[in-house]
Amino acid sequence: MSRGRFITLEGIEGAGKSTQVEALASMLRSRGLEVVTTREPGGSPIAERLRTLLLDPLNAGMSDTAELLLMFAARAEHLKQTILPALARGAWVISDRFTDATYAYQGGGRGIDLARIGLLEQLVQGDLRPDLVLVFDLPPAVGLERAQARSGGKDRFEAEDLRFFQGARALYLERAGETPERYRVLDATRPIDRVREQILSLVGTFVDDALGRSGHTNPHGG
Repeated sequence: MSRGRFITLEGIEGAGKSTQVEALASMLRSRGLEVVTTREPGGSPIAERLRTLLLDPLNAGMSDTAELLLMFAARAEHLKQTILPALARGAWVISDRFTDATYAYQGGGRGIDLARIGLLEQLVQGDLRPDLVLVFDLPPAVGLERAQARSGGKDRFEAEDLRFFQGARALYLERAGETPERYRVLDATRPIDRVREQILSLVGTFVDDALGRSGHTNPHGG
C-alpha cells in the first residue's frame, strides 16, 4: 500500500482556511481517496486539551517558551494518534495548520529563534514534512477585521496586535519562497468561491501527479 499524502492549510487569523477544508476533503473523496481532516493545535484528545490551554485568554501571561513547548507537545500527540496512522494506511490528511504556523506565530510573531523551533521540529517530526502547503495570504489588517467580525470572544492569538501578525505573515511568505516546490501562496483577499476554485485546481493537479507516481517513495518523509 502506498503512503498517503499530507496537505496543510496555513495563514494568519481571518485568512479563511477553515472554510475551505471540507470542500477540499470532498474533492479528494470524490476521487476515491480516504481523507482525514484535522487541525492544530489539537487533532487528538490530549492535543485538544493542550489547545484549550494555549488559546484561553486567561493564560495571557504564558511565557513564550512554555507556549512553544506546548505547541510541540500537542503536535507530538497529534502525529502519534492521528496523522501518522492515517498516512501509513494510505489516507490523505488535511490539517488546518501545522508546523509552519509555529514558525510564523512563535518565530515571526513572538521573535523566538528559528533554530530553536527547527530543533523541536526535528525531534518531534523526524523527516516528516507536509507534501503540499497552501498559504492563505492577506494583509494582517484585513485578517484582523475579518476575525473581529466573527461571533465569540477573542482567543489568546486573535488578541495579538497588528505587529505580531505582520511578523507572522512575513515568515509564512519567507518559508514559501524558500521551498516553492512544496508551497502554494493564495490571494486570500479574493471572494471565498474564487479562492475555493483555485484550491481545487491546484490540489487536483497535485493529486494527478501524486497518483501517477504512487509507486515511488515520497521525498518528504513517511
